[in-house]
Amino acid sequence: MIRILLADDEAMIRAGVRAILATDPSLEVVAEAGDGRQAVDLAISHHPDVALLDIRMPRLDGLGAAAEIRRVAQGTAVVMLTTFGEDDYIAKALDIGAAGFLLKSGDPRELIAGIHAVAEGAAYLSPKVAQRVIAQLSGGRMAKGARARDRIEALTDREREVLALVGAGLSNAEIAARLHIVEGTVKAYVSAILTRLDVRNRVQAAIIAHEAGLVA
Repeated sequence: MIRILLADDEAMIRAGVRAILATDPSLEVVAEAGDGRQAVDLAISHHPDVALLDIRMPRLDGLGAAAEIRRVAQGTAVVMLTTFGEDDYIAKALDIGAAGFLLKSGDPRELIAGIHAVAEGAAYLSPKVAQRVIAQLSGGRMAKGARARDRIEALTDREREVLALVGAGLSNAEIAARLHIVEGTVKAYVSAILTRLDVRNRVQAAIIAHEAGLVA
């Protein structure tokens, strides 16, 4: 039996979610909360397997409650259930350790599948949320990283070494001392790097170094 804490400030929403969960005999709602602070208290007292939290709740919002539950009830997996699918909410929920993110407008079967997935230690995003996350990754950090790695292919091994140190914020003098070469040689390397990367200054070069993974 998967024991669930359900938290939403709207009683009718809780009733609807509870009715959906009741269609699966392996799921049991053991506690209900109308605000985030109460959700945290009930997570501590009931030790549910899954906490299903709305994002916008009084006293303590769902994101704050999720963070608290992850801290004080580590055996409880957290799933965010909300009408809001904004990227900022998604990113914050995943950053604080939520194992799932579901939209109230989704198929009820997604809710049941998500509960089972996180209870088994997996992660679950509703299809619409997953599409947005993939789009962010493909059009964001992953794509930038791939482009940056392509750009540094034109550099020699030594130039990449210098670029990594530029990315780490070292001055020409510090780079020279680190690599045991004269400062004039470092200046020549930096100039060549800026030309090869087609950037105007060290800041732009440093950004590429970070995006390409040259800087830890």
